[in-house]
Amino acid sequence: MQNRISAMVLSGLLMMTAGCSLVSRPVYRSGGLTASAGIPGIRQRGVASYYGPGFHGRLTANGETFDMNAMTCAHLTLPFGTVLRVTNLDNDREVVVRVNDRGPYVGGRIIDLSQGAATELGMIESGTAEVMLQVIGGQDGD
Repeated sequence: MQNRISAMVLSGLLMMTAGCSLVSRPVYRSGGLTASAGIPGIRQRGVASYYGPGFHGRLTANGETFDMNAMTCAHLTLPFGTVLRVTNLDNDREVVVRVNDRGPYVGGRIIDLSQGAATELGMIESGTAEVMLQVIGGQDGD
């Protein structure tokens, strides 16, 4: 009888928590930033990293040649050409970048910046930084 009660309690707890999930980083949005989220004002908070020499001169996901000194970035879901203001929350430095690649493919990160953008944000030494992204327009300035 006690095994049956324990099983019922366990199944009840599992049913109550089945729809729950833990989010390690608070984000100021209701879901993932997607193609429809190229709307100015949309924000996302999380960890940024950067990439540079190992990718310099290679093709990005949108077909451009990667320039590690340009003000560009990789984002998993935002449309190519989306223009973002990226703020380093540790030092309040800002940079404006354009999405031309896909990534990052490391868990817990929301954006991969070009080395040039990372330099402007003062994050080269640390390699990563807590940032706030804000969509400010599209490639043609909308």
